[in-house]
Amino acid sequence: MKNVAVLFAGGIGKRMNSGDVPKQFLEVFGKPILVYTIEAFQTHEEIDGIVVVCVEPWIPYTRELVEKYNLTKVLEVIPGGVTGHESRLLGLRCVTKYFEEAVVLIHDGVRPLIDADTISRAIACTKENGSSVVCSPAIETIYREEGDRKTIIPREQCSLLRAPQCFFLSEILGLYEDSYARGERDVIDSVTLMQMYGKSVPKVIGPAENIKITTPLDFYMFEGIMKSRGIKRDTEESNGSDGRS
Repeated sequence: MKNVAVLFAGGIGKRMNSGDVPKQFLEVFGKPILVYTIEAFQTHEEIDGIVVVCVEPWIPYTRELVEKYNLTKVLEVIPGGVTGHESRLLGLRCVTKYFEEAVVLIHDGVRPLIDADTISRAIACTKENGSSVVCSPAIETIYREEGDRKTIIPREQCSLLRAPQCFFLSEILGLYEDSYARGERDVIDSVTLMQMYGKSVPKVIGPAENIKITTPLDFYMFEGIMKSRGIKRDTEESNGSDGRS
């Protein structure tokens, strides 16, 4: 069975305060965040294809990046929908143009620190159990408020829901099609959708640094992690700039 990553790059970066540049196209050491994310799947030997769902005005630029960085596993770059829910549906429909059945790994375009081992374990868990979701352990105690009820939840009982979220294509697409037809068009993510249909999703524990780059703090964390890994500033070496758009 083939394995296909469906990457979502449709955000406009309101919380990033990045001006006219969507967060997924901000550069770190001379390379857009989205490219780092695609490369994590491009270089993985078990990944057979990649679909990128992109904010429409930036599709031509994304296609230029695919060519520039030789991202040969990218099957298509397509426009997203009005909501994340609709964008995921469109991405899954696109996969069916290439594969009748596959494991689909639904992932955020601004979650570039996913590692190869976690991807492999997520695929294996999905093939064994029908689905999987990558999580990270909660590192702080959770304070929950539900009406007048206040609850302290020990961190040992909690995990942070992250990505990729992995499923068999036919099952997850069927749920998206059904929910969309019934007017449910803004479900927050695919695991929540599965839960709505009474299905459980096993978790795979991944690295704590598998963050979604949403705020300036996330951006600088990613920059610091990459620097600690020895990633050099390409533009610094060539012209003295800091490599950030």
